[in-house]
Amino acid sequence: MVAHQYGFDFDTNRCVQCHACELACKSLHHIEFGVHWRRVVSLWSGEYPNVVNRTVSLGCLHCGEPACEAACPTGAITKRAGDGIVVVDEETCIGCRCCFLACPFGVPQFGSDGKMQKCDLCVDRLMEGKEPACVATCPGEALHFGTMEALARKKTEKASKQFLNPLLSVNPVT
Repeated sequence: MVAHQYGFDFDTNRCVQCHACELACKSLHHIEFGVHWRRVVSLWSGEYPNVVNRTVSLGCLHCGEPACEAACPTGAITKRAGDGIVVVDEETCIGCRCCFLACPFGVPQFGSDGKMQKCDLCVDRLMEGKEPACVATCPGEALHFGTMEALARKKTEKASKQFLNPLLSVNPVT
């Protein structure tokens, strides 16, 4: 049982497609060319002339029940009990790519050594009381980090304000 499950929240309406989250992650972790622990993806829908583009900053979701962990034959992928962060022991990883096949989001990445690597929520920064680099760098404040409970509360408050504000600004007819 996880004491406090940490995770990300992403607001597609606030993303300015600057890729700063990708750059911060790559720079901080010295990630080799071609490997992306976080990537900005464009999702297109509709047909001309009504085409819509939504951008998503995608990294490991640190799932409640990680399919990658269940698929790993060596136990190299584990979910930490205290915070729910899914970590990889690169010494134990054999590079079989079972985790990649199991992950519904295609998150696992493989470096030149063939070992799996992915977002670790900047666990070293968390230990220092700092946010993950991608969150701290996002100029549009599209990425948020926290416990799932706190993120859900913020979402509920935002939804309530969006619903109630128009109602509160209406002057009743007397």
